[in-house]
Amino acid sequence: MIEWMPNASRVLALPVTLSVVAVLTSACGLFGPDQPDTVAQQYVDAVNSDDVSAAAALTDNPPAASAALQQMFDSLGTDGTFTVAESSRDGSDGEFALDAQWNLAGGKQWSYRTDGKASQPDQDWLIHWDPALIAPGLTAQETLQFTPVYPAPAQVFDRNGGALMTQQVVTLVQVDPSADTTAVAAALAPVGVTAESLQGELAGAQGKPVTAITLREADLTPLEPSLTALPGVTLAKQTRLLTVDKTLSAPTLNGVADSWQEANAAAAGWTVQAVSEDGSVRKLVGPEPQRTDDINTTLDPTLQRSAEAALAPIAQPAAIVALQPSTGNVLAIAQNDSADRQGPIALTGLYPPGSTFKTVTAAAALENGTVNPDTVLPCPGTANIEGRQIPNDESFDLGAVPFHTAFARSCNTTLARLAVGLDPDALTNTAAQLGLGIDYVTPGLTTVTGAVPRADTPAARVEAGIGQGQVTASPFGMALVAASIAHGSAPAPTMIAGAPGVADRTPPTLPAGVADQLRTMMRETVSAGTATVLNDVPGLIGKTGTAEFGDNTHAHGWFVGIQDDLAFAVFVSDAGSSAPALAAAGSFLRAPR
Repeated sequence: MIEWMPNASRVLALPVTLSVVAVLTSACGLFGPDQPDTVAQQYVDAVNSDDVSAAAALTDNPPAASAALQQMFDSLGTDGTFTVAESSRDGSDGEFALDAQWNLAGGKQWSYRTDGKASQPDQDWLIHWDPALIAPGLTAQETLQFTPVYPAPAQVFDRNGGALMTQQVVTLVQVDPSADTTAVAAALAPVGVTAESLQGELAGAQGKPVTAITLREADLTPLEPSLTALPGVTLAKQTRLLTVDKTLSAPTLNGVADSWQEANAAAAGWTVQAVSEDGSVRKLVGPEPQRTDDINTTLDPTLQRSAEAALAPIAQPAAIVALQPSTGNVLAIAQNDSADRQGPIALTGLYPPGSTFKTVTAAAALENGTVNPDTVLPCPGTANIEGRQIPNDESFDLGAVPFHTAFARSCNTTLARLAVGLDPDALTNTAAQLGLGIDYVTPGLTTVTGAVPRADTPAARVEAGIGQGQVTASPFGMALVAASIAHGSAPAPTMIAGAPGVADRTPPTLPAGVADQLRTMMRETVSAGTATVLNDVPGLIGKTGTAEFGDNTHAHGWFVGIQDDLAFAVFVSDAGSSAPALAAAGSFLRAPR
């Protein structure tokens, strides 16, 4: 009798390294009431203790038993328990039954009963060795094999139904220390591998092989003949989920790949097989895999390509994140090569947001009732505020101007002084209303929006009010701020259709009218403020930002914008000003859609 019991966790079956659960059950009366420590029980105790030698020594063929038992453990792991279930004796011959319970990889369970025989040729009882003691019907010409059985791989589509990612074959080019690194580098020169990089990797591998590069099939084909001819080079094939268009590959899509893998693992079946010497396979137990659904993402392929193209000329790490305010759908997450080398900075990189954070400061002041857009405020070229000397860019001086003008021209002195008059937690609370500082659990995405700590001192509020000090934001976080201004409240970010993100908390929405006022002020930023270079883009509103970091001699460049049902953030690391971000935004927005 063979049974399998599915485990509710349904996780991917992987090679097992588990502890043995030894169950010692009494077999009193086996082969006679005067022999409580029977050979069958001794055998079971040895197997449950992973003692292959001891178990094999209790049989009439220790070499065969030892090999078969070791192979059993190698294949099934060590989390198995045998118990003596039944026994009988006829003189010097006996029979017994064993119940087996295996906890296989990934929580899979297999239980069965198998039969055995023993005899007493001399003084000691010996078990007659038969591979069927391990599993019913197993022969000496067969070995056990436990393996997951995967479903047909799901595809990943963009919002238009086009193929975005599929399971593909890749080849790992593995190089061991005996290889001629100059020759290997020459063979891999078309894909950018150098002898110096290979030598560095091998030096750090402590005598072990390294993977020089992983190649798609199309990239491998022209290189394969020369690589296979090189001593010390091994080509190992694997399957991976990859973008159909390799130019769109980026760390930002790792979350989608993780969701695909989780679904694939949950749907996987498994099997224990008896494998014959000729390679033929006989299934002993295990369920078939379930069907997996394709994954529909919210990515817009046209916007994604436009964002990638806009960033490509930039040498410094740069990113664009675009969201649909009405739904929270992620439309594009783009990075250039420099950013990719640092990881998914578009989603999790934290930087001072600089003057783009003035959207939050302005919203807090409007919500507080301290000002309205037409309130006349001073905008001196520089001001000492709470002991901190705050200058405007190149110390421009507007005199006394309406608040909307000070915002559009990005007056540091105006916004910093407004921030001082706010409550210590005002910026923290308003930022949260716009999604910044909120943590989201979003299928297909791993994100960090940013942090806006409570500013208990006036000096801290001065810094925070202009997006410096302890305030940080990711490009994703600032795109969410823009989307929240457009929508009137923070939309739930969504990467996989039908699976919106869940926030760790839900702050109150902005009061009616605050978002409208803020959008009007952001329009003036484009029409008559710091972003007039984009005034030709129909309906665009936004806010520029230059954020000092380090020793304050370097600055990141930012631009956040809204156009109809599109909200986005552009970030350029160490740009010196917002100009490179504005240029990238222009390229992105002016591209055909």
